[in-house]
Amino acid sequence: MASTETQSILVVGSGMSGMTAAIEAAEAGYDVYIVEKNPYLGGRVAQIHNYFPTLCPPYCGLEINFRRIKQNPRIRFFTMAEVESIAGEEGNFDAMIKLNPRYVNEKCTVCGKCAEACTIEIENPFNYGMNKIKAAYLPHDMAFPARYVLDLSLVKSNEAQKVKDSCPYDAIELDMTPKTVNLKVGAIIWATGWRPYDANKLDTYGFAQYPDVITNVMMERMASWTGPTQGKIVRPSDGEAPRSVAFVQCAGSRDENHLPFCSGVCCLASMKHATYVREQHPDAQIYIFFIDIRATDRLEDFYAKVKEDKKIQFFKGKVAKITQDQTGKGLLLRVEDTTAEALQEISVDMVVLATGMQPNTSEVRLPVEVPYDDYGFVATQNAKAGIYAAGCTRTPTGVSEAVQDGTAAALKAIQSIARR
Repeated sequence: MASTETQSILVVGSGMSGMTAAIEAAEAGYDVYIVEKNPYLGGRVAQIHNYFPTLCPPYCGLEINFRRIKQNPRIRFFTMAEVESIAGEEGNFDAMIKLNPRYVNEKCTVCGKCAEACTIEIENPFNYGMNKIKAAYLPHDMAFPARYVLDLSLVKSNEAQKVKDSCPYDAIELDMTPKTVNLKVGAIIWATGWRPYDANKLDTYGFAQYPDVITNVMMERMASWTGPTQGKIVRPSDGEAPRSVAFVQCAGSRDENHLPFCSGVCCLASMKHATYVREQHPDAQIYIFFIDIRATDRLEDFYAKVKEDKKIQFFKGKVAKITQDQTGKGLLLRVEDTTAEALQEISVDMVVLATGMQPNTSEVRLPVEVPYDDYGFVATQNAKAGIYAAGCTRTPTGVSEAVQDGTAAALKAIQSIARR
C-alpha cells in the first residue's frame, strides 16, 4: 500500500493545462502541488485579451479556477519556483524544488505603498517590455496570488530600505534568500507550456529595427485595457492610429531555419487581431499574408465571418522582406504573390508578426530522461512511468484543447497512483 505522501501529484506549470490538471486531480480527492516559475498563476492565458472564436475575455474563467484553487485544501502552490531535480520512480518520486525570493511575504494587502515609494523602473515582463513599471510591482491587475514583487535591482539599491519602511504591514523582507523544499509525490504532470519565438532572429522582418513591427503576443497586450496603451491600438513609433496594418503569418514558422512546424493557432489569432483593429479603426485597411489558412472544424465559421469584411484582404503570399518606405514613416513589404507568381511591394503603417509557439522544453529540459521530438516537444503524453506531459509541452495547441489535455493528464496521474 502506498503512503499518503506518495498519493500526491506534482504539477509543473500553471497555464491552462497545468491548472486544469491540478484542479481536476484535487477535486477527485488527491493532494496536489503546483510549481510555477512566474510570480502568478495562469500562464500565457492571463496575457490574452480575448479568446477566439467567441471574442470573450479569459478573466472570468481564470477567476473561477483561482477560486477553486483557493478554496481547495488539497492544493498547495509555489510561485517563483522551479524543479531542480527528480529522483525515484513511479509511485515514489522525490522532487527538489527551488523557491526564489519574492521579497514580499503573505502579509501583503496590495496597498501599493511600496510602489509609491519606489522610483526605480523596469521593463514590464507581463506586457513583453512594451512599457515600464515600478521595480516594486503587482505582476498584473488580476494576479493570483495578489501580492507584490520586488525586483532584484531594487533590493540591491540604496532605495530598498525606504521602500521597506513604506510598507505599513511589515510585508517586505529584503533578506529573503532562495530556499529548497523536497516534495515526495506519486506522479508528476509536466505542463511548462511555450514561449513566443524570438522575433529578433527574423533578420529580414526588421523587428529590432522598426518600432512599428510588433509580434502577435504584443498586439494581444496592446488591445487589452490592462496593456501598455490601455487598450488603444496605435503605432508604437508615434502613438497615432494606423491606417493600414499587415499581419504576416508563419513569421519564423514552417521554416527550417527557425521553427519547422506549424503552431496551428496563429492564423486564427491574426484574424482575431484583425477584428480588434477594425473595431477601433473602421477605415483601416488590413492585409493578412498567408501560406495556408489553418481554421479547422467549427473554427472555419470564424474564418468565413472575418473574410466577409471588405476591409480585410487575405493575400496568399510569403513576405520576403520589410523595410522603411520612402516617406520614412511607413513600412514597405516585399511579397511574393504565389497566386499571380509575381513580386509586389505594399506599404502599411504597422506590421504584426505571427510568431509561432516554441515549447519551453526545447530550452529547459525535464530533469529526468524523457523522449523529445525533433522540435523540443515531449514526444509522448506518457513521458516516463509516472510522468505525464500536458498541453503545449507536447504539442502546439489552443486553449480549449489544453484544458482537455490537462484533464487527460490528471486521469493518467491518478491511474498511475491507483495502480501502486
